[in-house]
Amino acid sequence: MAIVKMKKLRLMAVRSSKDQLLRELIRQGCVEFSELEGEVQGSEFEGLVSRESSGLMGFKSQHAALLNAVGILQKYAPVKKPLLSAKPQVEKDRLLDDSGLDAAMALAEKLSGIEERIKRIAAEESRQRSNIEALQPWAELNLPLETAGTNRCAAVLGTISSKVELSEVESALSQVTEEAELFPVSEDKEQHYLLLVCLKEEQGAVMECLRSFGFAVAAVSGMRGTARENIALAEKTLQDLAKEKEDCVQSIVDLKESQDELKLAADVVSTKIARAEAEDKLYGMKSIVFMQGWMPAEKETELADIFDKYECAWETEDPDPSEYPDVPVKLKNNKLTNGLNMVTEMYSLPAYDGVDPNPLMAPFFILFYGLMMADMGYGLVMIAAALVAMKKIKPREGTLTFCQLLLWGGISTFIMGALTGGFFGDALVQIGGILGMPEGWGTLPCLFNPLDDAIYVLVGSMVLGLIHLNTGMVINVVQRVKRGDIAGAIWEEGALWVTLVGIVLFVLKIGNVAGVPVVLVIGCVMVLFGGTRSAKGFGKLTSIFGTLYNTLTGWFGDILSYSRIMALMLAGSVIAQVFNTIGAIANNLVVFFIIFLIGHALNFALNLLGCYVHDLRLQCLEYFGKFYKDGGRAFAPLRIKTKYYDTVEQ
Repeated sequence: MAIVKMKKLRLMAVRSSKDQLLRELIRQGCVEFSELEGEVQGSEFEGLVSRESSGLMGFKSQHAALLNAVGILQKYAPVKKPLLSAKPQVEKDRLLDDSGLDAAMALAEKLSGIEERIKRIAAEESRQRSNIEALQPWAELNLPLETAGTNRCAAVLGTISSKVELSEVESALSQVTEEAELFPVSEDKEQHYLLLVCLKEEQGAVMECLRSFGFAVAAVSGMRGTARENIALAEKTLQDLAKEKEDCVQSIVDLKESQDELKLAADVVSTKIARAEAEDKLYGMKSIVFMQGWMPAEKETELADIFDKYECAWETEDPDPSEYPDVPVKLKNNKLTNGLNMVTEMYSLPAYDGVDPNPLMAPFFILFYGLMMADMGYGLVMIAAALVAMKKIKPREGTLTFCQLLLWGGISTFIMGALTGGFFGDALVQIGGILGMPEGWGTLPCLFNPLDDAIYVLVGSMVLGLIHLNTGMVINVVQRVKRGDIAGAIWEEGALWVTLVGIVLFVLKIGNVAGVPVVLVIGCVMVLFGGTRSAKGFGKLTSIFGTLYNTLTGWFGDILSYSRIMALMLAGSVIAQVFNTIGAIANNLVVFFIIFLIGHALNFALNLLGCYVHDLRLQCLEYFGKFYKDGGRAFAPLRIKTKYYDTVEQ
């Protein structure tokens, strides 16, 4: 597979055909529009053309309202769906037809209004409950709350902390005046609730005395009637609000059949937003519209028929090397390599003039993942999960990529598990022991066992790492030769290869002249020369040390990184056997399977993520570091965008 070749597109269309042309382009989904502002400014067209208006903000507002309406229905009238179910499908033309949008917007506005009323009811219910809670301590007081006293006497409701002794308060109050009295109404763990009666002319002094004990006037102003009457009124109000709220909720439930209509309208508006965003990049005159963008070269013939249909003036050209950083990148994949898009996109897309890493990475990523998991049982679970998901939910784009990666990883895990003899660790052996089978029953044949052959697995992991790194170097040499940098290939990758061959010959004691490993010496000289050939003066001396350090530590560290393959294989196998052993202690199949399910679920989840992360690290840091040129920008064509529906051709 490869990076799809792109062409720059310039196009002029008659304004009267703009809408139909954009409709055709969004159906095709293969043209990415780019800004024209830079080309318009300073040209002979400046002042004659202006940016097109699309009403983007209005569409976004509509989309938000529709999504909110769908959310309201899902909240109050959820629709039960199977655990794994595919999105409903709709024809592309239906998503480009906005004839039913006004009705959907009216429905969305209605739902929004009902929910707003529910929120106001909830706020009022909260206020009424707060009133009841505040009035409850005064319920036994048979005195209207608006009573402020008589012509000569003042009556004040207030509270004092329950930690304060009322006898102390009354004693202090008697020192101020004999014409004041506190009447306890009720008390709780927090406060005393009191009625103060005193002469009006002495109210200031009395209040000053009481404040020293933390006396606070009760917040019951504005209420008329007794506390009990106000509580009854609040309870009646709550009943009325509850009935009104129930009616509002029922009104929403009655509209639950409209959920599909709202979802479809949301996807219609989402498509209008995509079109408006593209339209914002266009410039035009009174009767002409100008467009510029990128398109796959392989689609030129197909698009030419559309442009000719609408009598457009258009041209395409290959991007200039100076434009490569701006050229969008699209990868062409097959069923095997498409799953690796998930890995590539998490790191970075390749530069337009780089190389597609997916087919070069796929064999290694899948192999390493299988080696790290290495269990037939886990592999079968992954395969089953991927196949069921692909059949039931019919995934597309990112979800499909994940399912495909899970499938290939599961197949590799099963194969490597067969080579190591692992089936949920040693579960069969433990089950045989519980059932009283002969010793050795359930032991599966294996090529090697990670527990018994850990050293061989470690050496094998490093050998795979050496192959992996050298493959990356081969790819880089090919890229250098294509760019004409043959000298760079010789003095960098070539020098390292000569050095590696020299090390092998030295270990095998082949090619030594008078005890001197000639090939190794030649390789070291080439490495030193390659690392210092661009330096001058004193810089050559410092670059010698830098080259030696980077070459020795770099290669040693890179190869040592591949020991994680052995480590993860060993860790997964040991943890699986530990859970199996714990489960078998009770010598009971029921107990064994309970512990088996819990333990292996945890081990599987840990390995599923851990193996992916460590495999990703080997690809992105070790492998890509040898040849990969990143920094690509994803191709984002004008296309139909949906959230709730999948599109099908007519």
